Amino acid sequence: MPSPAGQNFALRVLNQDIVACFRCPRLVHHREEIGRIQRRAYRGQDYWSKPVPGFGDPAARLLIVGLAPGAHGANRTGRMFTGDRSGDFLYRALWETGFANQPTSISRQDGLLLTDAYIAAPVRCVPPDNKPTRDEIAACRPFLIREIAILANVRVVVPLGRIALDAYLSVLQHSGLIPARSRFPFGHGVLFETHRGGPLVLPSYHPSQQNTSTKRLTFGMLREIFSNARQLLDHSKGNIDIAEATD
Repeated sequence: MPSPAGQNFALRVLNQDIVACFRCPRLVHHREEIGRIQRRAYRGQDYWSKPVPGFGDPAARLLIVGLAPGAHGANRTGRMFTGDRSGDFLYRALWETGFANQPTSISRQDGLLLTDAYIAAPVRCVPPDNKPTRDEIAACRPFLIREIAILANVRVVVPLGRIALDAYLSVLQHSGLIPARSRFPFGHGVLFETHRGGPLVLPSYHPSQQNTSTKRLTFGMLREIFSNARQLLDHSKGNIDIAEATD
């Protein structure tokens, strides 16, 4: 297992590589165009408009996998789930379950710290209509592979949405740890193991405004996900059942 200093250094190098990425022309154009046009509420602000690196505790036992930066959230602020309603939902839940030191996130300089949790994403640039292509997800996958390898303490993974789960499983498949992603269908709150000795996986609906405004995902549901993650990390499964994958 790498030392804390080694993890910190490896993450700094990885994040520098992420921020410097220009692999996907469509995403490069889109992220920069959003920063040029801007939203009226943020007119005159200095948009980040670059790929967004991961964020959190290098020694984390909880890994949260999102989807991609929000157009006027992370693409504006430069930090995952920061400056938009998805982040309002997520960070409040993390704060109430002891993974964050404050319930809100508005900028990279707001003092937010995560404890025992780290946030990553399969796509680091904001995609048009929040829909990255398969090629764009594949182009970004090496970053997630490196990130997961560095975060050696992870014991529970919470993918936020079906695409996040598929992206995480694709890393395991690429690494030869699982034979097929289809063995693990998405289900909100359905806990499962992917392979012996690997982290437990506890998927959740993504806290997008589309899901929260329609009550497909309520705050209580999201808080319960992270409360269950806390129980798992404290070695107390309680009433949480681990689903068995079927061939």
